[in-house]
Amino acid sequence: MKYFFSFFALFFSVLTATGQNFEDEWTGHFSYVSIQAISQGNDKVYAAAENAVFSYDLSTREIETISTINGLSGELISTLYYSENFNLLVIGYESGLIEIIADGDENVLTVVDILNKPTIPPDTKQINHFNEFDGKLYIAAQFGISVFDLAALEFGDTYFIGDGGAQIDITATAVLEPHIYASTSSNGIRRALVDADNLIDFNQWSQIESGSYLGLVKAGNQVYTANTNLLYSVVGGLQVVANIGGTIRAINGQNDFINITTFSTLRTFDQNLSVVASASSIPGVDEYELLTGFSHDNFLYLGTNEKGMFQIPFGNSTVNQILPDGPLFNSSFSIDASPGQLWVNFGDVTVNFDPYPLTDKGISNLREGEWFNISYDELTETLGKEANDLVQVRINPDDPNQVYMSSFQKGILEIEDQNPFRLFDESNSSLEITDDNPNFGIRVYGIDFDTQGNLWAIQTNDENGLIRITPEGQLQQIDISDVFNFDSPPLGLGKLETTRENYVFFTAYNQGLIGYNPATGQFNKTGQNLGNGNLPNSNVLALATDNNNRLWIGTRSGLRVLFNPGIVFEEGTNTDTQPIIILEDGVPQELLFELVITDIEVDGANNKWISTATSGVFYLSPNGQETLLQFNKDNSPLPSNNVQDIAIDSFSGVVYFATVNGLVAFNGTSTAPRDNLDNVYAFPNPVRPEFTGSVTIDGLTANANVKITDISGNLVFETTSEGGSVLWDTTAFGKYKVASGVYLVIITGEEALETKVTKIMVVR
Repeated sequence: MKYFFSFFALFFSVLTATGQNFEDEWTGHFSYVSIQAISQGNDKVYAAAENAVFSYDLSTREIETISTINGLSGELISTLYYSENFNLLVIGYESGLIEIIADGDENVLTVVDILNKPTIPPDTKQINHFNEFDGKLYIAAQFGISVFDLAALEFGDTYFIGDGGAQIDITATAVLEPHIYASTSSNGIRRALVDADNLIDFNQWSQIESGSYLGLVKAGNQVYTANTNLLYSVVGGLQVVANIGGTIRAINGQNDFINITTFSTLRTFDQNLSVVASASSIPGVDEYELLTGFSHDNFLYLGTNEKGMFQIPFGNSTVNQILPDGPLFNSSFSIDASPGQLWVNFGDVTVNFDPYPLTDKGISNLREGEWFNISYDELTETLGKEANDLVQVRINPDDPNQVYMSSFQKGILEIEDQNPFRLFDESNSSLEITDDNPNFGIRVYGIDFDTQGNLWAIQTNDENGLIRITPEGQLQQIDISDVFNFDSPPLGLGKLETTRENYVFFTAYNQGLIGYNPATGQFNKTGQNLGNGNLPNSNVLALATDNNNRLWIGTRSGLRVLFNPGIVFEEGTNTDTQPIIILEDGVPQELLFELVITDIEVDGANNKWISTATSGVFYLSPNGQETLLQFNKDNSPLPSNNVQDIAIDSFSGVVYFATVNGLVAFNGTSTAPRDNLDNVYAFPNPVRPEFTGSVTIDGLTANANVKITDISGNLVFETTSEGGSVLWDTTAFGKYKVASGVYLVIITGEEALETKVTKIMVVR
């Protein structure tokens, strides 16, 4: 047994890596409203949100965030601890991952030993608690206790202390010499001599109490624990020392203080068990739920589920909310962007279009770098009715202050100037609850604007399910009963996309793609079989029309392109969609074969951003033949490889990714074409020796000719813009890197009526 655990410790000591910092190219937009754990050190208070961390400087009152942009994993955080002896912030995760950040170091040390250990079941690796003693960090986890050397930054032994050496859930540890105590979720409290040489031997651990306990705190010459609504002393036999009067959610402590958190109250006891401070309500905050609490330097810190962290002085009712700017939640489901803004909603449906359990969440708007949030209660109060399960969002391209959101329960929400304006439902429009069950609601999903300013939408389970809202706000319905058998209607009608000719395409669960021609009233269904559409899967999840008016189609099993969308309405023609075939190591392969495609977006250069449910994001050339970039959890700040939606700011080129674990933005370079060449510029400029990327030339008109020459007039690069920007890799037609010097950028508009010359300095 001892040799086994020695090998286990050696194995642990080498599995570490360093997380990369992405601040130069990426921006994080995480939610910090739900506080999982709090610690303090280095004159700061640290708070762990769901999958990101922020610090509050007690001297300057500045807030700094730490997220995947800085190298964190984006996984769900379960606990954190700051070691003042070693100036280390240690973060523990539900998955068993541990990450360590040293003061002044931009890199994150990622410790995957527990996460990757095959002998520990994957559902019992959660890190529950950190406890520092004598240079060692005792890690309480669902499987037992591991010891980490904070000086050497390596693992030591692991203790499986259940009966017979079984793995049991350790909620916390505490050291009161000569003993180390361990509380468990269902196996009582166990104790051993902390200086024993063979703590890996489970026989050294004796069970001194039975039952279930939330944690342990050392204060003075005593160790305290808690369960249900009681606070106990442990040393000398378990004794009730306080009845808290409410269900205890967390117990923690520091510097001989004991913090007890219930759903609504935080109490801090000193080592003599006197209540030195408490907070049972937060002035000015109507509803909140506490997840954890902490006390430090005569302040209480309350960690809530939806309001962030509150700081309250001992014996004072003054409240300071500490909350980094961000959206309401991390679980963004649909996003849409226009120049300078992003809208987010948080509704959700299953793969077979079941909205239950219903999501009562608000909406978020990022505008000029700041978040504006409307809670669900505020939304309901403003409208005078509920608007839950908001699943799609579209900004009016002709009026960026007008935004529509579809609800898979309540109809269609209209927002004007950041204010909820009205909800189209059965009370003020022809929309109806068509199912016999009134809880079915009005299930609207896909929405999109056509070139004439009409908003199109699709409603599930309604024979008049195709909806058009005119620019004047008139709602009209179109009969789709010829397309579907409404004796057994599809479970859900999903994404909707309009084309340049104002054709309307929408998806139906397991029934392929439906096209509608408003000019003729004609419908067409594109299916899976060859000769009937050639879709790889009849469950279509994503649609996008590119700048060449081609319809890109994403399914649960790969990608297809309809090169001429209008052909589906022509009798006797082949309407099969086509795969994109690429060469991989000289072998023809189908692009994105069998991948679950969740969204497709087209940027200003006609490149394609394609998100997937399992493999992150792919950035493709206009024809799909070249993969320009691929982002996933391992090589980017994406907090999950399950990316649900993408939105592009056409002016700045910023690309937003909504994942199941949070929202991040990539500073892209492809922008929409400008009306003139007045604002052409190149960046970076000058190009310095350490720069290894491509220079972006932005502010271009559509189809502008771009030539780059050296100062003697020798041509080194030429291209035609598809959008508002082009990239130059600082080579002479890809052959070799150009030398140091000044290079002229000569731009000519499409009709040769406008020209512009700018300069780029290259320093090698």
